[in-house]
Amino acid sequence: MGADTFVYAIPLRTRFRGITVREGMLIRGAVGWGEFCAFPEYGDREAAGWLATAVEQAEVGWPGRVRDRVAVNCTVPAVDAERAGRIVRESGCATAKVKVAEHPDSLAEDVARVAAVRAAIGDGAVRIDANAVWDVETAVRHIGEIDRAAGGLQYVEQPCRTVEELAEVRRRVSVPIAADESIRRAEDPLRVAVAGAADVAVIKCTPLGGVRRALAVAEAAGLPTVVSSALETSVGLSAQLALAGALPDLEFACGLSTLALFEGDLVAESLRPVDGWLPVPTTPPEPDPALLEKYRHPDPERVDWWLRRYARVSALLEEE
Repeated sequence: MGADTFVYAIPLRTRFRGITVREGMLIRGAVGWGEFCAFPEYGDREAAGWLATAVEQAEVGWPGRVRDRVAVNCTVPAVDAERAGRIVRESGCATAKVKVAEHPDSLAEDVARVAAVRAAIGDGAVRIDANAVWDVETAVRHIGEIDRAAGGLQYVEQPCRTVEELAEVRRRVSVPIAADESIRRAEDPLRVAVAGAADVAVIKCTPLGGVRRALAVAEAAGLPTVVSSALETSVGLSAQLALAGALPDLEFACGLSTLALFEGDLVAESLRPVDGWLPVPTTPPEPDPALLEKYRHPDPERVDWWLRRYARVSALLEEE
């Protein structure tokens, strides 16, 4: 592995998106370090957007910011109610995003978790994320029950998989609908707005190909925007914050406090919120040598897998 690339493995505090260890790569360029951490199940074509974001960060830099800090939500994984309440109280955030629909029979657990979050956050905002696992009928039924338990939800993120399903759910419930996967994994990210499928656009610059590309998508969508993490270290998270800092309007708290899910980080001064706020950086943070050594991927086969993937996806970007 060359001096300009580094493969890491950092344990997570709680299983998240089905994983317990976050893997990825750092790439050094003329401006600083970028992060390439497309989830392993993604094909090379989809991973190309993730690498484009890292290249923009490492070689080009970001557009100017219009704000120097952003409000963020805390993220509550699919944990028991007691722990959910504790996460919210310890976060200092005035908005909580709660994971639901972890398994087919999770409704009772989801209701208890959301109720505990409401009790802990008081008058703050509560939003939920179903990660596109419900069908329309399940979404309508579960959203109603969870909304009651929450004493009112700010919005429901990606309750169903397809744009058509989102539009149908939006017509049948009073809770606003936010689109995430339907934007970042779509060939046409703007179709969500055109179809009337969402009230809020959840934008992640990492899979969209960089801050500039994400700004263009957000502008064209014409919806209120929430910037959300793709589960990066502070290196990659800095690009998401650069996007949040550059958006002309930012009505909602952003989903960028995800380092609380990690056991560690690659930067000495991690991008962890203080009183519910994160600073907007102007340049990528510098990894700490001791932390690089601590979280160096221990499996040579996985290191080789990442390096081969990086070579393949780099070739795809060069073709475009």
